[in-house]
Amino acid sequence: MSRLFEESSINQMSLKNRFVRAATWEGLATEKGEATPELIEMMASLAKGGVGLIITSHSYVSQEGQGTPWQLGVYDDKLIPKLEAMASAVHENSGKILMQLAHAGLYAEAALTGRPALAVSDPADFPEGNIKTITPVEIQRLVSSYAQAAKRAQAAGFDGLEIHSGHGYLLSQFLSPAYNKRQDEYGGAIENRARIHLQIYQAIREVVGTDYPIMVKMNGSDFIESGLTREDSLTAAKLFADAGFDAIEVSGGIIRTGKLSPSRPAITTEDKEAYFEEYAKHFKINIKAPLILVGGLRSFTIADRIVAEGIADYISMSRPFIREPDLINRWKNGDLRKAECKSDNLCFNPGFEGHGVYCVTREREKNKISGQHTTRRFS
Repeated sequence: MSRLFEESSINQMSLKNRFVRAATWEGLATEKGEATPELIEMMASLAKGGVGLIITSHSYVSQEGQGTPWQLGVYDDKLIPKLEAMASAVHENSGKILMQLAHAGLYAEAALTGRPALAVSDPADFPEGNIKTITPVEIQRLVSSYAQAAKRAQAAGFDGLEIHSGHGYLLSQFLSPAYNKRQDEYGGAIENRARIHLQIYQAIREVVGTDYPIMVKMNGSDFIESGLTREDSLTAAKLFADAGFDAIEVSGGIIRTGKLSPSRPAITTEDKEAYFEEYAKHFKINIKAPLILVGGLRSFTIADRIVAEGIADYISMSRPFIREPDLINRWKNGDLRKAECKSDNLCFNPGFEGHGVYCVTREREKNKISGQHTTRRFS
């Protein structure tokens, strides 16, 4: 049997296979960040479909950190009951679920939050925005916000946490020289730029205990001028692993530049898949913590090779599960055709229109066959 279907564990969390649903914004929470029945059902469908580990969309830890509309929140105790329902729905279907904790930083939507967005250092490139530079006092407040959010996730029954430090959100901005030009202990050398991550880790660990999984998602490179380099990324990853992070998910790119990956728009052949594989190899040689690879994975054969060759320990996918939440069961049952995802990126458009994320192409195909037209909505 393929190693992809081996049982394994991260810290004390046992997993039935090595497939991970990467954190994916669903656009299905309420305006206040509450989990809706539609969002809960989406998580349940992923568990039913055989995904070993589900990671929630980026969940904002404080109100000024909201980056997208209808985004899941974890900033208030009042959100716990609906989050508990989400975790329970996954567990009832033999799945495991992590809460991804995030803050959009400079890219928070002031129109949604009613507050200035927080920049790591002087936001000279954004003179028109409602933006302010985060102060040392606010940094410590932010660290506390992450710890309190972690406490809520644990209380709601989530199996662990992932800290989002990729794609240009706040913690990614701290790591990136393109965003971080601070002159204090949080700027300059990569050891300083990684400092807030270690403070957040320690604050969370004090709240959740030693047996609760804490992972981090980070860029292998920013792919922008003056951004985080592969060398500095590896140094940061070593610091994180040495501090005690239980696993590292390697990604790349800055989402606001349209360069989230070098080959994101069209993954038409196997050689275009796994576009962060070289970064994973670099990490794996130097870091002992379990490694999760995300980015453009579509084929069972590619995923199987990556794990078999020890390039990564887990395979993480996003868009394929939007179209096929039951993809893993299909592969396990012997149908090894590549994921049906067309990589056309149309799936996120309805999310910004208030309908929630779904596979637009699949809906069009179904409607063409049936001769009907449907519009998805949620309330």
